Amino acid sequence: QVQLVESGGGSVQTGGSLRLSCKISGMTYTSGCLAWLRQAQGKYREGVAAIDTSGGSTVYTDSVKGRFTISKDDAKNTLYLEMNDLKPEDTAMYYCAADPFATASHALRANPIRFTWAGQGTQVTVSS
Repeated sequence: QVQLVESGGGSVQTGGSLRLSCKISGMTYTSGCLAWLRQAQGKYREGVAAIDTSGGSTVYTDSVKGRFTISKDDAKNTLYLEMNDLKPEDTAMYYCAADPFATASHALRANPIRFTWAGQGTQVTVSS
């Protein structure tokens, strides 16, 4: 059974930084992708960043390009999201997600966005 457990959320001021982590267990697929999604109050869940499980190609939604970095440590089975220059509009619940077949590019741009597994989320709040 695949389990995704996020951590690292919190409250910061505009311009601040946070690093989210996602511990992944039970996933044996070597294809597909890992991703970070977010859902602000009253809005649909959206894709933030994704990374191919094999090869490591990354893709970002336009609003976070240049500010966020997705990475993974295969030895630690952990996915990360480094978030810099945070803005109030980044406030949301952030979810770690995984799909065993879709590429990062395809999964992040799908509408509606759909991943096979997702964690419970970690809250990020950015105040002005």
